[in-house]
Amino acid sequence: MSALGALAGAFGGAALGALAMVRGSRQLRKPASAAGRSVLQRMNVSHAGVTAWGLSHVQIGERDTILDVGCGGGKTIDTLASRALHGKIFGIDYSDESVAVARETNATWVEQGTVDIQLGTVSQLPFPDDTFDLVTAVETHYYWPDLPHDVREVMRVLRPGARFVVIAETYRGRRNDWLYRPTMTLVLRASYLTPSQHRELLVGAGYAHVQIFEEKQKGWICAIGSKPYAHTV
Repeated sequence: MSALGALAGAFGGAALGALAMVRGSRQLRKPASAAGRSVLQRMNVSHAGVTAWGLSHVQIGERDTILDVGCGGGKTIDTLASRALHGKIFGIDYSDESVAVARETNATWVEQGTVDIQLGTVSQLPFPDDTFDLVTAVETHYYWPDLPHDVREVMRVLRPGARFVVIAETYRGRRNDWLYRPTMTLVLRASYLTPSQHRELLVGAGYAHVQIFEEKQKGWICAIGSKPYAHTV
């Protein structure tokens, strides 16, 4: 079970469950200390399936320069590095604990110079314009502080024609939405979007060729958009 699924499952646990959810929500949004490290390690395992499914919808070139935003425990970076063997993979997260765990997870890649993981925020990415062939966001866009602004900031660092892919294990209107919605909206205070709202978010930010994929049995969503060649930020 994923960390988010476990938190949703605790919703009915009265006062004790409520306290656990509050504490758990903090660790999902910004992992810290030993508790956060444990959450990150679970995420590395539990997010593997949705990540593989989401990445199956994009081509990854072996020389691509890629950014993973909200890299968490770093397993997605490891997956990307294994596919872009002659490229460069960057990770960014605003949690010190996430950066530390992600660096440990990718120690070999970091030592080889293939991977670079930094502390930072999606709202002000520390990279020049037109840098990346692909930007990924796995189980993180829910928590971005200003979602419309932040997806435009991602576009700034994409090269023209390059893609932004959002991958998430839940969305508004999914199967068993009644179980996830209170956790997402009340406990996590997350941006909990429908498929059409995901599309509107990317189209409104100026992305082209927007595609939305759903894995309805599992409740997963993948949203992809490309930076237009004629776009100016």
